[in-house]
Amino acid sequence: MKQNAADAITRDGKVLILAYDHGLEHGPVDFEPNPETADPERIFDLATHDAVTALAVQKGLAEAYYPDYAEDVTLLLKLNGTSNLWMGEPDTAVNCSVEYAAELGADAVGFTLYGGSNHEVELAEEFREAHEDAREHDLGVVMWSYPRGQGVKDDTSPETIAYAARQGLELGADVAKVKYPGSAEGMAEAVGMAGPTKVIMSGGSKTDDRKFLETVESAIDAGAKGLAVGRNVFQRENPIEILDALEDVIFEERSATEALRRRDSE
Repeated sequence: MKQNAADAITRDGKVLILAYDHGLEHGPVDFEPNPETADPERIFDLATHDAVTALAVQKGLAEAYYPDYAEDVTLLLKLNGTSNLWMGEPDTAVNCSVEYAAELGADAVGFTLYGGSNHEVELAEEFREAHEDAREHDLGVVMWSYPRGQGVKDDTSPETIAYAARQGLELGADVAKVKYPGSAEGMAEAVGMAGPTKVIMSGGSKTDDRKFLETVESAIDAGAKGLAVGRNVFQRENPIEILDALEDVIFEERSATEALRRRDSE
């Protein structure tokens, strides 16, 4: 972790990454609840919202759409990713180099590490190369730290999530994206294990507004620095409303109840 390396994708030290790598990772099924979101331009438009500190996409979308949004969107280029058609032990292809991410105008790069997979050693070595290349280009590094595979019995247990956060610190990530461990206590343990690496929560599958915002509130109260979210924003009929509420909870540190009250009064 390098001090200030992630400044370009933060606001007042907090992070709200709008993740849109789902087309590769999950496939068209994630767009079915809101078919218009299959059009990347819809998501690039959403990423201009004041609450969004970075948009995470694969290189194909960055090539096609980012030039038109370079003035209004901060680009986080995801370096690796594998389709949901892959059925083997958790692994992921490196699809983009740091050098090319820099050429595309990225301010940070993202990399998934599956701790506990039979492929962890190879993934860690690939992360090392990406991390050191990012330092040469003054880019922030975000680790999608997702323990998964034969070595993992429970990928959301507090112990596993704390380990995931610690891997982010040990391997040099500026930001570690982890799953919510089920409680504020579990998230606080993960934050403590990460030291100066910023811990952010994965948004996960879509839930109702209150449940989602209360989970985010719990994570922030426990010391998490924000959120990386996709489906819980773009699968909603009115994604702007949930971004407004997330801005309240993450950056203003309002409660979920207060954020919903403010939203409903407008």
